[in-house]
Amino acid sequence: MSGTSALYVGEVMHRRLRPKRYRLRHTVFWMLLDLDELDGLDRRLRLFSRNRFNAISFADLDHGEQTAEPLRAQVERHLRTAGIDLTGGAIRLFCMPRIFGFGFNPLSIYFCHHPDGGLAALIYEVRNTFGERHSYLIPVTSAPDGVIRQSCDKALYVSPFIDLAMQYEFRVRPPTDTVSVAITGVDTDGPLIVAALQGRRAPLTDLRLLGILITIPFLTVKVVAAIHWHAAKMWIKGFTLKPRPTRPTASVTIVQSGHSS
Repeated sequence: MSGTSALYVGEVMHRRLRPKRYRLRHTVFWMLLDLDELDGLDRRLRLFSRNRFNAISFADLDHGEQTAEPLRAQVERHLRTAGIDLTGGAIRLFCMPRIFGFGFNPLSIYFCHHPDGGLAALIYEVRNTFGERHSYLIPVTSAPDGVIRQSCDKALYVSPFIDLAMQYEFRVRPPTDTVSVAITGVDTDGPLIVAALQGRRAPLTDLRLLGILITIPFLTVKVVAAIHWHAAKMWIKGFTLKPRPTRPTASVTIVQSGHSS
């Protein structure tokens, strides 16, 4: 079931632990898109398009390095730098699509597979509201209970209320009938923030897409509006604004043996 593109409908939750508690929860949906299936999906679905306007669409330039190089080739190049050769294995991108031409993804995840279907690496692509993005490439070494546990140092300024000096701890249950991702931000005083998402798989059909547009309309607009709304509420509650550092020079942080490089 995990071998084809699909929809995932669920919710996202953020919980700030210090210096004051703050919590938010929203209903959202994502698409799991096999990069080799995008053109076929464009031809098969009336409500979905690739690189052109539609009710729901995917734009290659919303991801990666925003160059003319094909997205799959970009991912494979970064994997080779990390010493990983997929030899044609599937690359599936978990992300929010554009809705009526507008898109924004706080977090997208590339699930990079060996030809036998095993996971070789995950790439976490993070985007902030300042037009910056950065990716964290982490090899998958084991998942004995079906949960992938990874960590890396934070490299991109995201929340205006959190310093850059922090480590991400990831817990990922890869997409099958369900998907779940939990990210804990840890600083020198311990856990500071927890962000989590969970979703249930649905077939990628026009009927399902129409239902999504009705039940969760204008998703990406709401995501951006919610980010600014909650930021305003946190500022009113007295959370301190942190200075924004210079963006990282490299587009990807490659993590090996538990250390960033």
